[in-house]
Amino acid sequence: MPLRDHFKPPFTTLGSWEEVHGGWPMAIIQQLGQVLPPGYTARPHVHLGTMAEVDVAAFEPLHYEELQGVQQASMGSTAVTWTATLPTLMVETELADFDEYEVRIYDATRHRRLVAAIELISLSNKDRAAHRAQFVSKCAALLRQRVCVVMIDVIGARHGNLYSELLQLIGHSDPSLGDPPGDIYTVACRWRPSGHADAFEAWNQRLEFGRSLPLLPLWLEDQLVVPLDLEASYEQTLRDLRID
Repeated sequence: MPLRDHFKPPFTTLGSWEEVHGGWPMAIIQQLGQVLPPGYTARPHVHLGTMAEVDVAAFEPLHYEELQGVQQASMGSTAVTWTATLPTLMVETELADFDEYEVRIYDATRHRRLVAAIELISLSNKDRAAHRAQFVSKCAALLRQRVCVVMIDVIGARHGNLYSELLQLIGHSDPSLGDPPGDIYTVACRWRPSGHADAFEAWNQRLEFGRSLPLLPLWLEDQLVVPLDLEASYEQTLRDLRID
């Protein structure tokens, strides 16, 4: 069955992309349950982030005397021996907290060590440069810990390729990306020891609406791999949601 564009009619009248992304992790886990060796477990991780914008117009800096008063009040009767200078920036904001749709695979025989992560890229992962950089940094950190990372990007409503940005971060390129890189794609990546150096390996597949999803390698260890059947889990998700 073909990959649908869940941001365009008629699929927008049948269900939202958030519903598909919310249900897909469990379908992936059910599919992995048939191929994971004993001792390995797959668990869902879905986190819906919140966004906070900096209101520069409403920002009013505190005066130095007010800062001193706040510090002295917090210290009570303790003698003040040193006072910090004014900060170069002070605004009311929060760190970006974007959506996460993820499946994590653990090795239960080694204190539940994380060995693989399947990332379903969301709108908030692609909607601005800061969010893209934060997501790519997370993937790079997982790879450095020898965690196999799979990215699944079916968000055709946003331009950009986070696998391409990951390669830019680590200083490499992939001829399979094309010029320009596709907006929807899936890729399995791993960083493993190779002789006297480390080797970065990737299995990149450009996706197209109207075509089936591919089979990807999911690496649990350097010499242990299982198939990740994206087509099977995607179709199971749509059947469960009754999206034809």
